[in-house]
Amino acid sequence: MPFFKFTALRLGLVVVFFVISYWLGLGAIFSAIVAAVLAWCVTYLFFRPMRDAASASLQRRFRDGAPPQRNFAELDDAAAEDVYDPNTSVNPDRKPRS
Repeated sequence: MPFFKFTALRLGLVVVFFVISYWLGLGAIFSAIVAAVLAWCVTYLFFRPMRDAASASLQRRFRDGAPPQRNFAELDDAAAEDVYDPNTSVNPDRKPRS
């Protein structure tokens, strides 16, 4: 989640700086370059804790042995499967009943 917050902040700053520089008459391409550089500078200088949290969350997510991220549907399915008796044997070679 910190990664998405930091990315949203940086993209928001890019949009704000692009609109301001385009309004000042710098042109579309030069405004995009200026907006990207200024957004990077502002987030680098003033949002270090947020940037560190975002990088830590990415590091935890992609390290070896990290647990898989599961969505609500997978968690609900797992809970429904846990309701059944775990001692019931399953034979995958057996033909299903018709």
